[in-house]
Amino acid sequence: QKQFVESGGALVQPGGSLRLSCAASGHTFSNYAMGWFRQAPGKEREFVATINRSGDSTVYADSVKGRFTISRDNAKNTVYLQMNNLKPEDTAIYYCAAAPVPSMATSLYGSWGQGTQVTVSS
Repeated sequence: QKQFVESGGALVQPGGSLRLSCAASGHTFSNYAMGWFRQAPGKEREFVATINRSGDSTVYADSVKGRFTISRDNAKNTVYLQMNNLKPEDTAIYYCAAAPVPSMATSLYGSWGQGTQVTVSS
């Protein structure tokens, strides 16, 4: 069974940076695309970024394009999300998950981890 452990969330001031990590286990990591999603209080889970199996193709939500970078290390079974120039509207719980192909649709992703809290506030 696929398992994910997200980490790296914190309280940060607007304009600051964070790097999230997601350690995967229970499956052959390199056989799956990976995605980052987020969920703010009272809102539905939304797509942030996705990366293909080899790590050479990425897609981003318009709201984070140019500020966030998704990457992966297949040797470490880990996917990362570098977040720069953070804004208060980026405040949410961030989750990672695996899918057969890169996708913005939550329905293609199976197991979800506990997530990591990112709070952007002065």
